[in-house]
Amino acid sequence: MNINAYVDNTKIFNELQNNPVEGENKSTDFLDTLKEKLNEVNDKQIEADDITQKFIKGEEQDVHKVMLSTEEAKLSLELAVQIRNKLVDAYQEFNRMQI
Repeated sequence: MNINAYVDNTKIFNELQNNPVEGENKSTDFLDTLKEKLNEVNDKQIEADDITQKFIKGEEQDVHKVMLSTEEAKLSLELAVQIRNKLVDAYQEFNRMQI
């Protein structure tokens, strides 16, 4: 089976399955990955709130750092919402399938 012009067979994929990346001892399922990424989004939101509060109190002087942190938190939340929307659409499409 040809994957593309650069990989002539699936040998590389089989090797990756047999030799996991260092530090990757356990298999992760979709739910664990989803929880981990949602926790990262939550951490960004908390970090942005903390740095904003520090700026309001006068403890943080760098307005660029505050703006970057809040924008990063905003974009990560928007991405999470879009992923959720796609998952809901996929679930609804799956339920509409006739067997």
